[in-house]
Amino acid sequence: MKEKVSPINGIWFGMIVVSIIVAGYSGKMTELNGSLFESAKSAVTLALGLIGPMAFWLGIMKIAEAGGLMVIVGRALKPIMSRLFPDVPPEHPAMSGIIMNMAANMLGLGNAATPFGIKAMQELEKLSPEKGTASDSMVLFLAINTSSVTLLPLGVITIRASAGCTDPASILIPSLLATIVSTTVAIIAAKLMAKRNPLLISASAIERDRVEHIKHEESNPLTPPEKPILGILAIGGFAFAVTTGIIRFTESWGSNGFRETMTAGTEWLIPTILMLFLGFGYFRGVKLYETVTEGAKEGFNTAIRIIPFMVAIFVAIGMIRASGTLDILNTILATPLSWLGMPAEALSMALIRPLSGSGAFAVMSEIVTNNPNSFLADLVCVMQGSTETTFYVLAVYFGAAAVTRTRHALPVALLADVAGLSAALLFSRLFLG
Repeated sequence: MKEKVSPINGIWFGMIVVSIIVAGYSGKMTELNGSLFESAKSAVTLALGLIGPMAFWLGIMKIAEAGGLMVIVGRALKPIMSRLFPDVPPEHPAMSGIIMNMAANMLGLGNAATPFGIKAMQELEKLSPEKGTASDSMVLFLAINTSSVTLLPLGVITIRASAGCTDPASILIPSLLATIVSTTVAIIAAKLMAKRNPLLISASAIERDRVEHIKHEESNPLTPPEKPILGILAIGGFAFAVTTGIIRFTESWGSNGFRETMTAGTEWLIPTILMLFLGFGYFRGVKLYETVTEGAKEGFNTAIRIIPFMVAIFVAIGMIRASGTLDILNTILATPLSWLGMPAEALSMALIRPLSGSGAFAVMSEIVTNNPNSFLADLVCVMQGSTETTFYVLAVYFGAAAVTRTRHALPVALLADVAGLSAALLFSRLFLG
């Protein structure tokens, strides 16, 4: 069967063609030629600069994974997941996969989240009474995934720090609020559309799978010291965060106001997260140094792997900018986008984000590198940290479960994307603009 062409293929090709045509019309072919080489060089330079920070933070995340933090977070989410997915028995492997996928996404463990998500979809397919058709639970699960339930967008923060941003962590609160909005919209939309197009799962199928997998919960037991250690860490971390927050709040509120107070608080977030993750891993018996170095290898490979994507998109964006195409777009879209308070340059990020994760990451990186302390850079970072690559997730997860009839999955996911991008603009204006 012929392999489907990625949507980003046409977009990238269109950017190249348009930039050449516009450059020829406007007499900027010399600038266009220069941008080809400078943009490619900038992409590689930035990617190489990311190797160290990315390797370190993926190593830290590896400690959380090895210490069983995903299991703990997953079990904490179980009551909520049981209400969201009433058609899935609590002890079924599908529920375990859903929970672990959500936990991994929340902790920023994207590499670990995908295998859990694929496993969940495959198990959900077993519960579906109509094979090859997405069930309500499948659609809801994918809707939540594509709405990007991310608490720690560390990749975005790393880019900002590498580019010289004065406050790399300032996007945490806007990103969190935006992802809450997009996830809420995704859940509501999936539930409403499911009622209009019901697909019920037979009780016999549920019972059959429940009996078959009744002992699944016992496959990931937690160690006996978990509760006291977790309690100590939770109390200590909570007390530290509250005390620090009160001190910083009282220091900055009176003289600086709301926005400066929020900024003063975010500068403590990364050190606090680092301390808690390392402390958690230490008391769980994780070999910290060895685990960090193991995770750092993955970070190194990831940084190298994104170089081709960054070079391709950097060159296309550089050509668009050098040709004068952005100036034309800004002129055309200035008025409608100004009504929304959105910079015209952020439009490319909004369009590419649902299509290509690596492409959107490259667009964000290019904008942040050029002007790391601008509102435009803040906005695209919040967009990156609070949205997901919708078409990629749908293709991979449905493909793994051999689902060809997706029902209302795409409309729900796109609606969540629109909500997430709109919320990103709103909260960026509120906190960062």
